[in-house]
Amino acid sequence: MSDFGPNELHDFFQEKILHAKVSFERALDCKHTEFDDLYPYMNEQPQFFWYKRYVAWAELLTVVRLASDLHIDWTIPFSDRQVGFINEKVLQGKVLDHWYSEEDNRQSETLSQMEE
Repeated sequence: MSDFGPNELHDFFQEKILHAKVSFERALDCKHTEFDDLYPYMNEQPQFFWYKRYVAWAELLTVVRLASDLHIDWTIPFSDRQVGFINEKVLQGKVLDHWYSEEDNRQSETLSQMEE
């Protein structure tokens, strides 16, 4: 493993945070994620999409927690509302229903297209 300087560590976590955000948003939108590749036989099960969302949410919270522990600002790619949801940590219906605002929708479409 290579040694990370402060700038490389910051850049590394910003990349991981953005990846986790895009993955969660793709799961919210029922789009293909890496998780689909792990369990291709589950795609036909209705509960799979809920499980996929919870896994993506857990990944996002984990990356955010690690960044916080290292005093790295993880809030940059998120709206204030999304930061509030993440700080609450519980994936509730309001998170699913209100994750996107109008501006967030435009940004997430751009980010999702980058991932495709």
